[in-house]
Amino acid sequence: MAGERDNLNEKQREEAENDSLAAESARADADVVKLTADLEDLRQTLLRRQADFENYRKRIEKERLEENKRATARVVEALIPIVDGFEHALAAHREAAYENYRKGFELIYKQMLDNLAKLGVERIEPTGQQFDPHQHQAMDRTESKDAPDGTVLQVFQPGYLFHGRVLRPAMVRVAVHPVQASKSSVN
Repeated sequence: MAGERDNLNEKQREEAENDSLAAESARADADVVKLTADLEDLRQTLLRRQADFENYRKRIEKERLEENKRATARVVEALIPIVDGFEHALAAHREAAYENYRKGFELIYKQMLDNLAKLGVERIEPTGQQFDPHQHQAMDRTESKDAPDGTVLQVFQPGYLFHGRVLRPAMVRVAVHPVQASKSSVN
């Protein structure tokens, strides 16, 4: 009987150990599942943070480029009256006595226009084009049968665009059709 008791106690111990191992294995499996879920959450968080940072970097870069454009536009706006001054000086000194002076002046003027063009500045020269209130400022209207209504006849002052944005509108004279006097009889 003592032998049977020892066998029974040993079987109970083995069953208890097996139950303990099964419970421990179940806890380990649950821990693995939990850790796997936590790892996946951390991966997703990392991906979101990386995407947020990339969006932030792109936004800051875009803002920096826009600020550079605004600063360049301010400098260009300050240079436009100087370009006008060069044009007036070149127009005033056409005599032979000023030929050498004029050549130097033309060279400087051309260099300035080339450098402004490299920065993205475009000159608005609308003679013969249709009047566009977004790019032109009408300073005068002239009746004309030769040109279609709304055609720019003369440019008083050229305009300038900077990357498609108007820095200064062109000041122009616009053609309009003559108005016929109404033939109404006075009674």
